[in-house]
Amino acid sequence: MKKITVVIPNFNGMQYVERCLDSLERQTFSDFDVIFVDNGSVDGSRELTEEKYPWVKVIALAENTGFCKAVNLGIEATQTPYVVLLNNDTEAEPDFLKELYLGIERKKNAFSGAARMLQFHDRGKMDDAGNYYNCLGWAFALGKGKPEENYLKERKIFASCGGAAIYRTELVKKLGGFDEEHFAYLEDIDLGYRAQIAGYKNWYLPKAGVYHVGSGTSGSRYNQFKIRYSSRNNIYMLYKNMPLLQILLNLPFLILGFGTKLVFFATKKYGREYAAGIKNGFSLCKKEKKVPFSWKHLPNYAKIQLQLWINVIRRFG
Repeated sequence: MKKITVVIPNFNGMQYVERCLDSLERQTFSDFDVIFVDNGSVDGSRELTEEKYPWVKVIALAENTGFCKAVNLGIEATQTPYVVLLNNDTEAEPDFLKELYLGIERKKNAFSGAARMLQFHDRGKMDDAGNYYNCLGWAFALGKGKPEENYLKERKIFASCGGAAIYRTELVKKLGGFDEEHFAYLEDIDLGYRAQIAGYKNWYLPKAGVYHVGSGTSGSRYNQFKIRYSSRNNIYMLYKNMPLLQILLNLPFLILGFGTKLVFFATKKYGREYAAGIKNGFSLCKKEKKVPFSWKHLPNYAKIQLQLWINVIRRFG
């Protein structure tokens, strides 16, 4: 049995897939398989992958089911101890898979390990050094736009970016995989959050490097789709993962955080989309979707809450 399965979701990624798959062919670690999950592409990227890369297993979907459904199907088909999620708009360094594997093997209680993600068009600057979440309801990628040399040490993080990360396959399946209600955005924060509630850790593994174009599918940093789904999923994620008392504890911070974001997006002419996303998020908040509270996990909730406070400082650091 191989050690790793790389799952690559794709939707109309013709301009990216060759570079991504070519970089996997150059890996110094060979003990891996690749599953390419195509979300109903119409640009020929699926056909190109099937013709040029016969060693890649292709799962062809009839329509765009979103990131979560696509990677869940890839994870369901994974038989290896580890699964690596990799965006199609990336180029992996030659030691990418080897360093992810060695990194998570050293961390016995690790749920996931995030790669050092660099900006594709400005390779000395970071794109993501681990994902974080704070009590204002803000999710952010540490280090974005900052010099790479400042982010070369391993550290615990809140969650791994699903664009380039390794997970223990058994634990992902045990926790139910990615929540498909998200469709896209914040799904990786949500999964890392649930892993922490269960007592597992997420790590930043900087020896594993990957170059990321960014917004390869949605097309830009700010757009209606991204803003609406991000605010929607944020409300849903908070409701699902926080017990009622923790929601009440953080409510003043959350009101401030969401209010600030609403004003910010209003200045960008996206205030209506952000507010609509919040409204849609509340419609998803149903009792049966909450993570069941367990007293044995109370210490884990306390550790998470401490992070939520500290990450406010980290966000502005």
